Amino acid sequence: MERMRIAGAVRAGVAAAACGVLLTTVAACGADSGDGGSGDSSGAHSSADGGRSDEARAVDLKTIPDVGARYQKQIPADSQQVVAVYGDGKNSADSTIVLYTKSGDTWKKDRSWSGHNGKKGWTTDHQEGDNRSPVGVFTLSDAGGVLADPGAKLPYTHSASFQAPHYWAKSHWHDFDYVIAIDYNRAKGTSPNDPTRPQGQSKGGSIWLHMDHGSGTSACVSQSKANMEYLLKTLDPKQHPVVVMGDKADLKAA
Repeated sequence: MERMRIAGAVRAGVAAAACGVLLTTVAACGADSGDGGSGDSSGAHSSADGGRSDEARAVDLKTIPDVGARYQKQIPADSQQVVAVYGDGKNSADSTIVLYTKSGDTWKKDRSWSGHNGKKGWTTDHQEGDNRSPVGVFTLSDAGGVLADPGAKLPYTHSASFQAPHYWAKSHWHDFDYVIAIDYNRAKGTSPNDPTRPQGQSKGGSIWLHMDHGSGTSACVSQSKANMEYLLKTLDPKQHPVVVMGDKADLKAA
C-alpha cells in the first residue's frame, strides 16, 4: 500500500511539473483557459498528401526560411531535421509548425500544420510561470507519454506518470499522451519528465512538444495527435533533430 501511495504522488507531481510550471502550480499548458476539446483535436491543417504541397516539393532551400542569421547559425552543422515553430506574434498563442529535412546542403519542406505555444506568446528570457515559450534553437533528444510507443525513433519512455491530473479541465487530460522533450534547461538523455533543471528552477523547464487542447500552453508547443505521431516516427537521433522556435519577428533577427 505504501508503494502505491508513493507512486500516485509521483504521477501527480510529474504531471504538475510539465510545460514549465512548478509542482505547486495548478494550471499547466493552458489548463486555466477553459478552451479546446479532446487532446488530439488541434485543428491542424494539411494538404491531401499529408501536408506537403507542390511548392514544398519543388523548392530547394539553402537555409531555413524566415530564420535570420542569429538563429540560423545556432542550428548544428550535422542537423538534418528541423522543426520550425513560427509564432504568429510576440503575444500570440497561435503558431505554424513546419518540418524541414536536409539532403546534402539542401533543405526541403516536408509538411506543415497549425499549433499553439505559450498562452502569452514568446520571450527571449523565459522565466518559470511566465506563460511564454522560449525563443531559440534547442535539440530534441527524448520522448515519452501515457500511450505506448507508436514507433518512435527517439528514446521513448512509456509511463502513466505523464498523465495530466484529472482536477485539470477535461480538455487537457490527453495533453501528455505523447510528448517530445525540448532540450531547454533539462538533462539530455533522460525521460522528458526528469525534473533536473541545470540552470535552476527560476529558468523554468519541462517544455515539450505535446498534444493540443485547442488553446495556448504554459510554455510548451502543442499540435494534433496525428502530427505528434508523425514527428515521433520521423525524428531520428541519427539526423540530430532540433526545434527552431519563436515569434516571426524574433526569428528573423539578423
